[in-house]
Amino acid sequence: MTEQTPVLEIRDLHKSYGDLDVIKGVSITAHRGDVVSLIGSSGSGKSTLLRCCNLLEDSQNGEILFQGEPISWAGSGPNRRPGDAKQVIRVRTNLSMVFQQFNLWQHMTILQNVMEAPITVLGRDKGEVEEKARHYLNQVGIGDKGNMYPAQLSGGQQQRAAIARALCMEPEALLFDEPTSALDPELEQEVIKVIKDLAKEGRTMIIVTHDMDMAADVSTQVVFLHQGLVEEQGSPDQVFANTQSERLKGFLKSTRHG
Repeated sequence: MTEQTPVLEIRDLHKSYGDLDVIKGVSITAHRGDVVSLIGSSGSGKSTLLRCCNLLEDSQNGEILFQGEPISWAGSGPNRRPGDAKQVIRVRTNLSMVFQQFNLWQHMTILQNVMEAPITVLGRDKGEVEEKARHYLNQVGIGDKGNMYPAQLSGGQQQRAAIARALCMEPEALLFDEPTSALDPELEQEVIKVIKDLAKEGRTMIIVTHDMDMAADVSTQVVFLHQGLVEEQGSPDQVFANTQSERLKGFLKSTRHG
């Protein structure tokens, strides 16, 4: 892989559930250090696209390339599945997902949550993982919460723990699925600050978000999805300040006054 090779490339991706076409031929590219924000109204295919990126959902057509390596498929159309189980694990561990609802294990402490995958999935040394886990908990501002359980933390703290867990895998890219939409406005700001700091660090991220201010602040590229297609994409300046499509104008207007 060269510096020019994208971390993740999606080419003409299609995804349907039975007769319902959710993604109808979407292409996006994320190079190292890119922050790609996916915006659009509910049902436009943003979260489904993100889940297809790290193979949590099977797509029916199109290509997914991770660090220049195409995903190998078995079968075709509705029967298409990833054909190489080791490749799937490699892709998922390198494209760490942060979910809307945190998805922390309630019976484990925050520190155990963050340490679990590097030890069980990657087979890393426990002492080394604990040191890294504490580092990332400090980085997201909850270094003092390691011995607490998820239920003892606020939503914002739980989401920051979920980000630390994703970071502890030391992935090539982070995938965020509406990371702030389950949070109260003041807790939302805690998580947005962490995401902004990660962007400044040069982390590669793909973010599904309803927060246009955050998308404008952190993105190198904004992609507006409408009914399963890319309606408009470009830099935040192009998309927000020089909007071309009437649909995007209408969407941005509704987010400002909604």
